[in-house]
Amino acid sequence: MESPGSEMFPFVDWEKIDPEASERYQKILESEHQRLKAMGREGFWATPHTLRAKAYYHIIHGIHSRCVSPERDMYYELSRKLFGEQKLSTHPVPEYMEAGEIPRYKHCLNKAGVNSVKKILLCLGKYFPEMNFCPILPALVSLILHFSQDEAECFYSVSRLICYNDPNKRYIDQTFLTYRASCMTFGDLANRCCRGIRKLIASSHQNLFEFYSDWIMWIFADLPFTYAIRVLDVYLLEGYKVLYRFAVIFFSAFIPPQKVADVEDFRTDMKRFVQNVARHCTAENLLERAFLVPIATRRELNLLFKANKVSLMQKGWFLNVTVSPRVFSSYRQSVDTVDFNNLSSSVVTGTEMRVVWAWIPERFALFSPIKLFSTTEHGESLASFYYHVEGHEPAVLIIKTVDEEVFGAFISSDMAERHKYDTDKATFFGTCECFVFTVSHPALHGKCIGMATNVKKYDCSFSFVPAWSATNDYLTIPFTAPSQEQFTVSTSFCLFSGGNGGHALCFQQNLEAGYTEPCDTFKSPPLCKRHFKIQSMEVWGIQNSICFSQPFPSQQNI
Repeated sequence: MESPGSEMFPFVDWEKIDPEASERYQKILESEHQRLKAMGREGFWATPHTLRAKAYYHIIHGIHSRCVSPERDMYYELSRKLFGEQKLSTHPVPEYMEAGEIPRYKHCLNKAGVNSVKKILLCLGKYFPEMNFCPILPALVSLILHFSQDEAECFYSVSRLICYNDPNKRYIDQTFLTYRASCMTFGDLANRCCRGIRKLIASSHQNLFEFYSDWIMWIFADLPFTYAIRVLDVYLLEGYKVLYRFAVIFFSAFIPPQKVADVEDFRTDMKRFVQNVARHCTAENLLERAFLVPIATRRELNLLFKANKVSLMQKGWFLNVTVSPRVFSSYRQSVDTVDFNNLSSSVVTGTEMRVVWAWIPERFALFSPIKLFSTTEHGESLASFYYHVEGHEPAVLIIKTVDEEVFGAFISSDMAERHKYDTDKATFFGTCECFVFTVSHPALHGKCIGMATNVKKYDCSFSFVPAWSATNDYLTIPFTAPSQEQFTVSTSFCLFSGGNGGHALCFQQNLEAGYTEPCDTFKSPPLCKRHFKIQSMEVWGIQNSICFSQPFPSQQNI
């Protein structure tokens, strides 16, 4: 690839002015992609400004897309049609921005720069009319303009990112549907890493999505400029995945207020926290911490993203046409409602169920809970349990003991899977999305602390490794473990338990009593007193979830 030096710096011999930067740039040109990734994480081209500009030129122009991106001349043509000879744009900002603000990064962009960003955004909207929702774009254009030769160069660079369509390394969501699916995918990651905040918001009857829908703006719009460009260094090379890493870091480090009056308070506090990140760490330390976050591969994240997208479509999120953000906001509220106020349960309150629902995978939490089985209504029989629960996935099992202890488990797989094994021994199946939980009640502590903020969740301890199956590609992603340690369902005695290192939950076929013990699979203590008698048991399914006639393929065959 040709050096852009002569174009970007036509009046000076740049190499003689800064020979060290020139040597570094030569190394950038000679490096393969994997080496460039390492260099980006190390801040190899962090200074001077001109070196970063050249590095970005090289990286962005090396991005190969299956779609044809517009050339620089297209910007001049669009600009003439939209603005004529005017240098200042009086047009309203594009509707796909959601908000009308263009980040200036502590006034790093002057008035001319802000005007240029607006013009580029308008031209991008004209050239990509199918792009109806893209709140990240103003910040991204603003950042890249800092390192572009002119408006046309910035337009061309951002267009290449928009056109890039490899699903395993995408850059920019462009519709309501894909943006929401990305937010849900972040929610799934945050669920595993930052459950404390999720529990607090959910137990306060606040909308979780309204809070973490800002996640991508924390990175590009709220971060100080010196931090944002370090993120941009790795984002241009590694795509969307790295943004999840940084958002998880912010989410896990954020200390929310103890009392929540409104979800907007959370959003404001989180924005302020990110804006003042320099009080907590340097940009280099932020990158180091982000790349220590255990996260799925790009392919695995894409599978989860696809599953979330499909569940949104089932819920009614079919909008792919241009509508105003106000119409979108109204529509979003109409399809997002899950009502826990009228929950008919003899085991948990609506608030407690709201917290449990905040912990299940995002693609299921879109839908309301429906009661599949209750010992009060269907009798205390394992056969009755199977009859009412089989064919539904996933399911939430909740038990109340005679001592008022309440606990349960999220069962990600259909109970019918036990039939696929031709053996008399205990069978192992399930996914890494399974978890067990406890709900504190007055009888346990001698005082009234039975609110949902005392609910505790214990995840399986396996790595985040999803697999894809042709028989269940609508709402569910099965997760396989790197070892044989999985989850067990036995037709003889244990209904749901950890495979090794102790059973999290077992009980008798007559559903009258059971026991619990420390479980290595979930890293959980006993969920209640070791041996318990059951007062009531309920199993809740997911409204509108798909029931599959065929069981999953065995984990060994996935």
